[in-house]
Amino acid sequence: MNRYLYDGTAEGLLSAVARILSEEADPDQVTLAERENTFFEEGIYLATDTAAAEEFFSRLQQQAAEAVYTFYYFTMTEREGMETSMLRYLALAMQHGNKVNGYLTHTAVKEIVTVSRKAGRELHRMKGLLRFEKLRDGAYLAKMEPDNNIIHPLALHFSKRLRAEDWFIYDVRRRTAARWHRGTLSLGAIEQFTAPQMSEEEQAVQELWKTFFGTIAIPERRNPRLQKSNMPMKYWKYLTEKQGK
Repeated sequence: MNRYLYDGTAEGLLSAVARILSEEADPDQVTLAERENTFFEEGIYLATDTAAAEEFFSRLQQQAAEAVYTFYYFTMTEREGMETSMLRYLALAMQHGNKVNGYLTHTAVKEIVTVSRKAGRELHRMKGLLRFEKLRDGAYLAKMEPDNNIIHPLALHFSKRLRAEDWFIYDVRRRTAARWHRGTLSLGAIEQFTAPQMSEEEQAVQELWKTFFGTIAIPERRNPRLQKSNMPMKYWKYLTEKQGK
């Protein structure tokens, strides 16, 4: 069984898969992993070929558009050791097209589809749960600690909806931030973060929101289990209406 290595990037993964599928008769007899650069590491290193990655991605779009979305969400999961499963998933996608996501009895398909859907659901959920606070300088800040690395697509989402404002989204867990300033979106790492002070207007608005949230609740219709299902407790830390609860 041949073992291949790649550089750990999404582009490198696509490039490696394209090379393997073009040279190996049976992808099920191949393994793929991220290179660790250790002295005794075994495997054939496949350098990233940008043109090959783009060509393979284009063919995948034409033959299995659903698989493109699955791959896109997979890149946000930061799951290690699943490259072989992705290789086999993409090989099946090129054979069966959009039907591939229905082949959940296949171990690789089930693994890839499961983690990708979780990332997609979290991205969708955070579009509604992210809370921006107005700072003293007039900009807005939203903090989060998602399970998946969704800051880029999330920032793209808000760049279309909060175009007139200056804002930041800070991923506390990964120490990365997205900034929207004067129509330009930028992303980068933050080594040390000191939370700026909220504006007095924001403090007043938050108090009003908490009062409103508590007032409209109907005691007889409280359903904590349903609430936690729709709005898991792991997200409550940065929800204005949940502060102090």
